[in-house]
Amino acid sequence: MDRMERLQSLPALPALKPRGSAIARFILRCFGWRLVFDGLPTRQGVILVYPHTSNWDFVLGVLAKWGLGIEIRYWGKDSLFKVPLLGAWARWIGGIPIDRHNKHGVVGQTAAQMREARERGENFWLAAAPEGTRSLTTGWRSGAYQVAVQAGVPIGLASFDVPTRRVTLTDFVLPTGDVAQDFATFRAVLGDKKGFRPHLASPIQLKP
Repeated sequence: MDRMERLQSLPALPALKPRGSAIARFILRCFGWRLVFDGLPTRQGVILVYPHTSNWDFVLGVLAKWGLGIEIRYWGKDSLFKVPLLGAWARWIGGIPIDRHNKHGVVGQTAAQMREARERGENFWLAAAPEGTRSLTTGWRSGAYQVAVQAGVPIGLASFDVPTRRVTLTDFVLPTGDVAQDFATFRAVLGDKKGFRPHLASPIQLKP
Protein backbone atom coordinates (compact mmCIF):
# COMPACT_ATOMS: atom_id res chain seq x y z
CA MET A 1 0.00 0.00 0.00
CA ASP A 2 1.62 3.30 -1.05
CA ARG A 3 1.21 6.65 0.66
CA MET A 4 -1.54 7.89 -1.67
CA GLU A 5 -3.60 4.77 -1.05
CA ARG A 6 -3.26 5.28 2.68
CA LEU A 7 -4.33 8.91 2.36
CA GLN A 8 -7.19 8.52 -0.11
CA SER A 9 -9.84 8.02 2.58
CA LEU A 10 -8.73 10.94 4.75
CA PRO A 11 -10.94 14.05 4.98
CA ALA A 12 -10.37 16.55 2.19
CA LEU A 13 -8.16 19.25 3.68
CA PRO A 14 -5.08 21.02 2.31
CA ALA A 15 -1.88 19.68 3.86
CA LEU A 16 -0.84 21.68 6.89
CA LYS A 17 2.87 22.40 6.84
CA PRO A 18 3.77 24.95 9.51
CA ARG A 19 7.08 26.78 9.31
CA GLY A 20 9.44 25.32 11.90
CA SER A 21 12.51 26.62 13.69
CA ALA A 22 15.53 27.16 11.45
CA ILE A 23 17.73 26.97 14.55
CA ALA A 24 16.41 23.51 15.48
CA ARG A 25 16.93 22.29 11.91
CA PHE A 26 20.46 23.71 11.94
CA ILE A 27 21.28 21.88 15.18
CA LEU A 28 19.98 18.64 13.71
CA ARG A 29 22.04 19.15 10.55
CA CYS A 30 25.14 19.71 12.67
CA PHE A 31 24.68 16.17 14.00
CA GLY A 32 23.95 14.80 10.54
CA TRP A 33 20.16 14.48 10.92
CA ARG A 34 17.58 15.36 8.27
CA LEU A 35 13.86 16.00 8.67
CA VAL A 36 11.56 14.42 6.07
CA PHE A 37 8.05 15.89 6.30
CA ASP A 38 5.36 16.77 3.73
CA GLY A 39 2.77 18.30 6.07
CA LEU A 40 -0.19 17.12 8.14
CA PRO A 41 -3.39 15.90 6.43
CA THR A 42 -5.76 17.10 9.18
CA ARG A 43 -5.78 19.33 12.25
CA GLN A 44 -6.17 16.41 14.67
CA GLY A 45 -4.48 13.04 14.90
CA VAL A 46 -2.07 10.72 16.64
CA ILE A 47 1.62 10.28 15.83
CA LEU A 48 3.21 6.95 16.75
CA VAL A 49 6.99 7.26 17.09
CA TYR A 50 9.17 4.19 16.58
CA PRO A 51 11.62 2.90 17.64
CA HIS A 52 12.22 4.16 21.19
CA THR A 53 15.43 2.64 22.54
CA SER A 54 17.45 5.51 24.05
CA ASN A 55 17.21 8.68 26.12
CA TRP A 56 18.48 10.48 23.02
CA ASP A 57 15.08 9.86 21.42
CA PHE A 58 13.51 12.55 23.59
CA VAL A 59 16.16 15.14 22.67
CA LEU A 60 15.83 14.24 19.01
CA GLY A 61 12.05 14.34 19.24
CA VAL A 62 11.95 17.82 20.79
CA LEU A 63 14.35 19.22 18.17
CA ALA A 64 12.30 17.56 15.43
CA LYS A 65 9.06 19.00 16.87
CA TRP A 66 10.55 22.52 16.80
CA GLY A 67 12.16 21.95 13.43
CA LEU A 68 8.89 20.83 11.87
CA GLY A 69 6.88 23.55 13.58
CA ILE A 70 4.16 21.13 14.68
CA GLU A 71 2.09 21.83 17.78
CA ILE A 72 2.26 18.40 19.43
CA ARG A 73 1.14 17.13 22.81
CA TYR A 74 2.48 14.04 24.48
CA TRP A 75 1.82 11.87 27.50
CA GLY A 76 4.53 11.82 30.16
CA LYS A 77 5.09 10.30 33.58
CA ASP A 78 3.39 12.49 36.17
CA SER A 79 6.53 12.43 38.34
CA LEU A 80 8.34 14.41 35.63
CA PHE A 81 5.85 17.26 35.95
CA LYS A 82 6.33 17.51 39.72
CA VAL A 83 9.95 18.60 39.42
CA PRO A 84 10.29 22.41 39.72
CA LEU A 85 11.17 24.16 36.46
CA LEU A 86 11.45 20.85 34.63
CA GLY A 87 7.72 20.23 35.10
CA ALA A 88 6.83 23.70 33.85
CA TRP A 89 9.10 23.22 30.82
CA ALA A 90 7.58 19.80 30.10
CA ARG A 91 4.09 21.35 30.04
CA TRP A 92 5.32 24.23 27.88
CA ILE A 93 6.45 21.83 25.16
CA GLY A 94 3.09 20.04 25.19
CA GLY A 95 3.35 17.48 27.97
CA ILE A 96 0.25 15.91 29.52
CA PRO A 97 1.00 14.25 32.90
CA ILE A 98 -0.15 10.62 33.19
CA ASP A 99 -0.18 8.49 36.32
CA ARG A 100 1.04 5.12 35.00
CA HIS A 101 -0.51 3.38 38.01
CA ASN A 102 -3.97 4.87 37.39
CA LYS A 103 -4.72 5.21 33.68
CA HIS A 104 -8.48 4.77 33.95
CA GLY A 105 -10.26 7.01 31.49
CA VAL A 106 -7.18 8.61 29.91
CA VAL A 107 -7.83 7.17 26.44
CA GLY A 108 -11.51 8.10 26.45
CA GLN A 109 -10.83 11.58 27.79
CA THR A 110 -8.13 12.28 25.22
CA ALA A 111 -10.31 10.98 22.37
CA ALA A 112 -13.16 13.24 23.53
CA GLN A 113 -10.82 16.25 23.68
CA MET A 114 -9.68 15.48 20.14
CA ARG A 115 -13.26 15.29 18.86
CA GLU A 116 -14.06 18.59 20.57
CA ALA A 117 -10.98 20.16 18.98
CA ARG A 118 -12.23 18.98 15.57
CA GLU A 119 -15.62 20.60 16.16
CA ARG A 120 -13.88 23.87 17.03
CA GLY A 121 -11.43 23.62 14.15
CA GLU A 122 -8.46 23.56 16.54
CA ASN A 123 -5.19 21.67 16.28
CA PHE A 124 -4.70 18.63 18.51
CA TRP A 125 -2.00 16.14 17.60
CA LEU A 126 -0.86 13.64 20.22
CA ALA A 127 2.56 12.00 19.84
CA ALA A 128 3.43 8.79 21.65
CA ALA A 129 6.16 6.17 21.74
CA PRO A 130 3.88 3.10 21.87
CA GLU A 131 6.61 0.84 23.23
CA GLY A 132 6.28 2.84 26.45
CA THR A 133 9.84 2.11 27.54
CA ARG A 134 13.40 2.08 26.22
CA SER A 135 13.73 -1.59 27.20
CA LEU A 136 12.82 -4.56 25.03
CA THR A 137 9.18 -5.60 25.56
CA THR A 138 6.77 -8.03 23.92
CA GLY A 139 4.99 -5.31 21.95
CA TRP A 140 3.26 -1.94 21.93
CA ARG A 141 0.86 -0.44 24.42
CA SER A 142 -2.56 0.22 22.93
CA GLY A 143 -3.44 3.61 24.45
CA ALA A 144 -2.46 6.03 21.67
CA TYR A 145 -3.74 3.67 18.98
CA GLN A 146 -7.12 3.45 20.75
CA VAL A 147 -7.30 7.24 20.98
CA ALA A 148 -7.08 7.42 17.18
CA VAL A 149 -9.67 4.66 16.74
CA GLN A 150 -12.14 6.24 19.17
CA ALA A 151 -11.65 9.78 17.86
CA GLY A 152 -11.74 8.72 14.21
CA VAL A 153 -8.50 10.56 13.39
CA PRO A 154 -5.49 9.57 11.27
CA ILE A 155 -2.31 8.04 12.64
CA GLY A 156 1.01 9.45 11.51
CA LEU A 157 3.89 6.97 11.53
CA ALA A 158 7.10 8.73 12.60
CA SER A 159 10.52 7.14 12.79
CA PHE A 160 14.02 7.85 14.08
CA ASP A 161 16.29 5.89 11.74
CA VAL A 162 19.88 6.04 12.95
CA PRO A 163 21.58 4.39 9.93
CA THR A 164 20.15 7.02 7.54
CA ARG A 165 20.04 9.82 10.16
CA ARG A 166 16.47 10.68 9.19
CA VAL A 167 13.47 11.75 11.24
CA THR A 168 10.57 10.88 8.95
CA LEU A 169 6.87 11.76 9.16
CA THR A 170 5.31 11.23 5.74
CA ASP A 171 2.95 8.26 6.17
CA PHE A 172 -0.57 8.65 7.53
CA VAL A 173 -3.34 6.08 7.79
CA LEU A 174 -6.89 6.04 9.12
CA PRO A 175 -7.09 3.14 11.59
CA THR A 176 -9.80 0.60 10.88
CA GLY A 177 -9.99 -0.80 14.40
CA ASP A 178 -8.90 -4.15 12.97
CA VAL A 179 -5.68 -4.66 14.93
CA ALA A 180 -4.22 -7.25 12.56
CA GLN A 181 -4.83 -5.08 9.49
CA ASP A 182 -3.65 -1.83 11.07
CA PHE A 183 -0.50 -3.31 12.56
CA ALA A 184 0.38 -4.96 9.27
CA THR A 185 0.42 -1.43 7.81
CA PHE A 186 2.52 -0.15 10.70
CA ARG A 187 5.06 -2.92 10.16
CA ALA A 188 5.22 -2.21 6.43
CA VAL A 189 6.17 1.41 7.12
CA LEU A 190 8.28 1.11 10.28
CA GLY A 191 9.60 -2.45 10.28
CA ASP A 192 13.03 -1.63 8.84
CA LYS A 193 13.76 1.42 11.03
CA LYS A 194 16.62 1.12 13.51
CA GLY A 195 17.12 3.22 16.64
CA PHE A 196 20.20 4.02 18.69
CA ARG A 197 20.08 0.56 20.28
CA PRO A 198 18.40 -1.69 17.69
CA HIS A 199 18.40 -4.79 19.89
CA LEU A 200 15.97 -3.04 22.27
CA ALA A 201 13.30 -2.25 19.65
CA SER A 202 10.08 -4.06 20.53
CA PRO A 203 8.10 -5.97 17.88
CA ILE A 204 5.37 -4.00 16.12
CA GLN A 205 2.38 -5.73 17.65
CA LEU A 206 0.10 -5.14 20.60
CA LYS A 207 1.25 -6.64 23.87
CA PRO A 208 -0.43 -10.01 24.56
